[in-house]
Amino acid sequence: MEQFEVAPIFGQRLSLFGYDVSFTNSALFMVVVFVLLALFMSGGMKRQLVPGRWQMMVEGAVGFIDNLVQVNIGKGGKKFAPYIFSLFFFILFANLVGILPLAVIPGLHTFAVTSHITVTAVLAFVSFGIVLFVGLAKHGFKFFSLFVPHGAPGWLMPVIVPVEFISFMVRPFSLGLRLFVAMTAGHILLEVFGSFAVQGMSAGTSGSPIGWLVWIASMAMIIGVSALELLVCAIQAYVFALLTSLYLHDAVHLH
Repeated sequence: MEQFEVAPIFGQRLSLFGYDVSFTNSALFMVVVFVLLALFMSGGMKRQLVPGRWQMMVEGAVGFIDNLVQVNIGKGGKKFAPYIFSLFFFILFANLVGILPLAVIPGLHTFAVTSHITVTAVLAFVSFGIVLFVGLAKHGFKFFSLFVPHGAPGWLMPVIVPVEFISFMVRPFSLGLRLFVAMTAGHILLEVFGSFAVQGMSAGTSGSPIGWLVWIASMAMIIGVSALELLVCAIQAYVFALLTSLYLHDAVHLH
């Protein structure tokens, strides 16, 4: 489980006013994600009359998010496109960087920042805070009518309102947990099958044919899980951005 350990880069923890402010491997990989995202966007800022492949790729990414916002938020949703774009591509790049096979280089290993609940929870609660701010700023106390479904009979309100309130309040937890669990589970599966492969190879070289069978089966599972995790990286980023846009729709267009 060393791949999930948050550790200071320079070996010694720094303290400021009683708080640990060390520059950790988690912070380092978030900086790496930011730099990669900045480089990706820089290639699309040339605005050439005849766009190159890089510019077309960036414009396609912007168009994808713009379409997502238009479909799910609708009128007035374009102002949220920069935030949804930043959210989607930060998570996507962080997920992809987290599965890079840097461990083939002695002394290095990648760090998946989205496999830590602290990171995913901050993203989720910031998104939820924006939803609350937009809803209250636009509708005032009428925003709380969100907990009263239209057309529901009055005698059911003592049951419906608490249920709606609880379902609303668990949104940030479900957002953060979904991403955290998906990325952590994928890395743990790769670790488990990797250990099986090493043990199977060790047994095979010692003369056990079953060891080679275990190695082949483990390597097949590693390839399959790696392919699945690549898919999960994109899906989880999309789901996070999609649900955030849907929650913003509820805040903007109160029924």
